[in-house]
Amino acid sequence: MDDKHMQIGEVAARTELSLRTIRHYEETGLVIPSARSQGGFRLYTETDVARLMVIRRMKPLGFTLDQMRDLLDATDHLDARDELDPDEREALLQRVREYERSAAEQVEKLRVQLARAEEFATALRARLPEQEPVRP
Repeated sequence: MDDKHMQIGEVAARTELSLRTIRHYEETGLVIPSARSQGGFRLYTETDVARLMVIRRMKPLGFTLDQMRDLLDATDHLDARDELDPDEREALLQRVREYERSAAEQVEKLRVQLARAEEFATALRARLPEQEPVRP
């Protein structure tokens, strides 16, 4: 699955993150490129892109870099081929559940904010006169 390597430009285009942001996530240890080319260019896999997408989705919900790292660590352990004892597995799943609950709470807050913003825009629109026809 991860045989194909991509350079940072392709990853940036696919994730809609800037090169600078991707490099920052590397510096903070959130997403380390899977390989380097002979010329030293960063090379990423689909797994790396998936990690970046998790981060991209967490950021607007207000999660910190430490929280992102913690969630990625938990999911990495759950996805690893190593056998987990039942207690360890349950503890990891509990961490993921907590992040899911936090995300759901943030989504609801954003829905409320969006509804208020839409009401505001509608109220402003109502105060404006009908648009006059555009003159050629």
